[in-house]
Amino acid sequence: MRLTALNERAETIGLKLAQGVAEAKAICPALDVVEENPAADRKLLEAIADWCDRYTPLVAIDGKDGLFLDITGCAHLFGGEEALLEDILIRISRLGLDVRGAISSAPGLSWAVARFDESRVVPPEAMEEALAPLPVASLRLGEETVAALQKLGLKQVGDLLAAPRAPLTRRFGAQLLLRLDQAVGLNEEPISPRRPVAQLSAERRLAEPVQAEADILQLARQLAETLKPGLEARGVGGRSFELLLFRVDGMVFRIAAGASQPLREPSRIANLFTERFTAIHDDLDVGYGFEIVRLNVLEHASFDAAQDDFIEEGRQDGSLAAFADRVAARLGPDCLQGFELQESHIPERAVRSIPAVEILAAHRRTGSEHAGHGFFRGERPLRLFRMPEPIETFATEVPDGPPRQFRWRRITHKVLRAEGPERLAAEWWVDEEETPARDYFRIEDEAGHRFWLFRKGLYGQGATRPSWYMHGIFP
Repeated sequence: MRLTALNERAETIGLKLAQGVAEAKAICPALDVVEENPAADRKLLEAIADWCDRYTPLVAIDGKDGLFLDITGCAHLFGGEEALLEDILIRISRLGLDVRGAISSAPGLSWAVARFDESRVVPPEAMEEALAPLPVASLRLGEETVAALQKLGLKQVGDLLAAPRAPLTRRFGAQLLLRLDQAVGLNEEPISPRRPVAQLSAERRLAEPVQAEADILQLARQLAETLKPGLEARGVGGRSFELLLFRVDGMVFRIAAGASQPLREPSRIANLFTERFTAIHDDLDVGYGFEIVRLNVLEHASFDAAQDDFIEEGRQDGSLAAFADRVAARLGPDCLQGFELQESHIPERAVRSIPAVEILAAHRRTGSEHAGHGFFRGERPLRLFRMPEPIETFATEVPDGPPRQFRWRRITHKVLRAEGPERLAAEWWVDEEETPARDYFRIEDEAGHRFWLFRKGLYGQGATRPSWYMHGIFP
């Protein structure tokens, strides 16, 4: 067992990372050792990354204990780079964390200064000057490479900057020079944000935190009004929205809502979050209130503006989309289901259930209700079982007729009317070649209940007796 993290007092005593626990306790018998919890550490780091969204949406996680923030075009909102860095360090320190940071034109240099020097802003003209006195480990190299460089007397980055590049490449490979060029800004290093970047965004920083749900929804409506001109300028409407609530103690809540049709109207966007708040009311802990509210448009689509007619024709589709959006926002996108046709004639494979909002969106894109999606009715039962259930039949009309009686789920049904058979052959390219065909029957019993059952196999063919199954129920 080895030490993976130290507090300030442990560092003062002289303990070091990767030191054995037994050796550390020999140095300090009163040492308090807590077992590492990587999952909890990762959760804390992700929570800090969410908190850093207040400065920039481009936040990436670096290893087990670091974050990269791309603040391009954001620093002026906080009074410049110096003020932004000071604000971040002070706020995170108030959360009880030991934090260091650096700002520069190269992510590699910022990483090196933050971990091996004091927190500061490095101007572009002083990049090599800031990097030269740092140890070679600050270049994010492997342990073996660092050890080999130190054996040769190359202990600081400045030693590498003054050395010929060709011998370094032959001895240590191209990775060494790549890291060196990234640190001095000669080779660009992109930052991959951990969350998708919003297409459009609007936020409100509040002088006093808000706690009431009505106030939050009113702010969401105001932010939607702010976003409307941007949506109109692009000729689009929002399909996927996200409401971010930054609590004063650093907790961040993300509330997502989607729409089946592109939206611009602030009232309809606000209604989506009204339903979401109804669904998550108990899970939203307002604490001491929220100090920042932000509304993001994560996904948008082309918006076809149309004037309403005076006789109210064509309003049914719009009301259906609005209903689907409200229900999906409250109960989840999978609560309303439709069907997508598949290339199969076997009933359990012929359709695939998908959220209704996706069906409405597909209808809007194609302008047709028969584009592979639909709320359709036919000769198939409304309720189709995921797996056919075996039944016991009596007095069957041999060879191709329906049963006179059958027993299903411990209840015996006497057949009053029957229609069929409808023969469906097996799909030889999916099933085995010996798979028998199915003969389907629509059955009505004496109580008026209607069933859809089938016989698997034929009488007089094969060594085994045909079996019967219940596959669905008609309304």
